[in-house]
Amino acid sequence: MQLFDFSLKVNGFDINKAKAALAEIQSKNDIEFEAYLQNQRKAIISHHLEHNSFYKSLGTSIDINDWNSVPIMTKSHLQQPLEQRLSDGFNTKNVYVNKTSGSSGDPFIFAKDKWCHALTWAEIMNRFGWYGIDFNSSKQARFYGIPLDKKGYYKERIKDYFSNRFRFSVFDLSDDAFENTLAKFKTTNFDYINGYTSSIVQFAKYLKRKNIILKSACPSLKACVVTSEMLFDDDKLLLETQFGLPVINEYGASELDLIAFQNIKDEWQLNSETLYIEILDENNTILPYGEEGRIVITSLYNKAHPFIRYDIGDIGILSKNSTIKNPILKKLIGRTNDIVVLPSGKKAAGLTFYYITKSVIENDGNVSEFIVEQSLLDTFKISYVSKIELSEAEKTSIKKEVIRYLEPNITINFKRVNELKRSKSGKLKQFTSHLK
Repeated sequence: MQLFDFSLKVNGFDINKAKAALAEIQSKNDIEFEAYLQNQRKAIISHHLEHNSFYKSLGTSIDINDWNSVPIMTKSHLQQPLEQRLSDGFNTKNVYVNKTSGSSGDPFIFAKDKWCHALTWAEIMNRFGWYGIDFNSSKQARFYGIPLDKKGYYKERIKDYFSNRFRFSVFDLSDDAFENTLAKFKTTNFDYINGYTSSIVQFAKYLKRKNIILKSACPSLKACVVTSEMLFDDDKLLLETQFGLPVINEYGASELDLIAFQNIKDEWQLNSETLYIEILDENNTILPYGEEGRIVITSLYNKAHPFIRYDIGDIGILSKNSTIKNPILKKLIGRTNDIVVLPSGKKAAGLTFYYITKSVIENDGNVSEFIVEQSLLDTFKISYVSKIELSEAEKTSIKKEVIRYLEPNITINFKRVNELKRSKSGKLKQFTSHLK
């Protein structure tokens, strides 16, 4: 039984139709594909100008025949309740709703219509299929976060069951935890690894200390797919050596789609089927292949919520070998998270702070940006931009979450600021460790 496809269908995502639509897009020749992109760009803009009051107010100067007249959207535009950003005919009950991780420091709630989300899954399944991974039959070893509240915890575990995966928590990266992780690999026929780069790298370092090759402990493994954080060349070499597997680099954004996936030629192939991706300079001028600039993305199918010329906050370079149908991402700058080190010696992924700060990321859009900095083993500072200051009750709630996810005797200081200092790439790094 194709359990994964079945679970998507039950939730209203027509995956079979989406797979067929994706195959039809991929079958187009170069001339047909260029026409397809132009038509789809016009169609999605026209839809939102007619049916989305939020986008109408943003796009008052748009000339439908002049792509350069289309304004750039940023995350700051989206710091308002979701209901004010939805198109006519859509509400929170008939769309897919989720939150961004906040890894860039700009968390917000977003929505996709169900057809758009079905196409997202078709795209993901297509790319993983390049490596013989079938979501209906391949067992996944998942290195991701998981909510610790009972409802959220069991909801994710149920999703994991239907998705044929086992989740390893990234909140504890100690040797004791990795010993249990290794034991699970020895007794389970996992087909592939998927998850946060930094956590998987920490596991590989543990294996190196123990002089263990993971493929020897779990012969069924085929590949390792890392996501959400930068994969550096030395870390990739470490993973390939200690896992004995091909290491595949994925780049995506939950509010959009899978953006790029390493193909079997070792190229970072961009998703040109459901997204339109541009590289722009500081004046919003489209740059030629080979030049470094801001990554700006248009979601071609999301009718529920506009993501049109959306500045994702990353800097990148398209390869000079790119074509309209087959663009290649030569380099991505940014998207890296440090490891949290605690007084007990315990380590955790920097993205742990997404789960800790989740309680203050409410739909009212009060907190628009935040960063977390570690100055001492037991001292952290949360700097945030908000309409009103966090209450003492909210601060206490966050402190309790820190203890629950990490360990006791941690000092959390809060600082409300007018703006947060950005990195050279223009992004906010959610977690920074100042420990030497």
